[in-house]
Amino acid sequence: MNKTELVNAIAADAKLTKVQAKAALEATLAAITEALAKGDKVALIGFGTFAVNEKAARVGKNPATGAKINIPAKKVVKFKAGAELADKVK
Repeated sequence: MNKTELVNAIAADAKLTKVQAKAALEATLAAITEALAKGDKVALIGFGTFAVNEKAARVGKNPATGAKINIPAKKVVKFKAGAELADKVK
């Protein structure tokens, strides 16, 4: 499912216009993005939790040449599915 299909599904389920559904989806994604950028955790009960984890710097290997390379530390977004979502996906 892509963003357009998701907007269509939201519009149908919530009895909104596609414009309203798109605005709601974009506002939701913006709020989640803003919270994660601040380092906050976003927990949607029954769906899952978005969190930011820090990966430490490490030494890796270039697969083409075999040369060792330094991989800098970085922050990554992690998602852990909630129990209800996990049960529905089984």
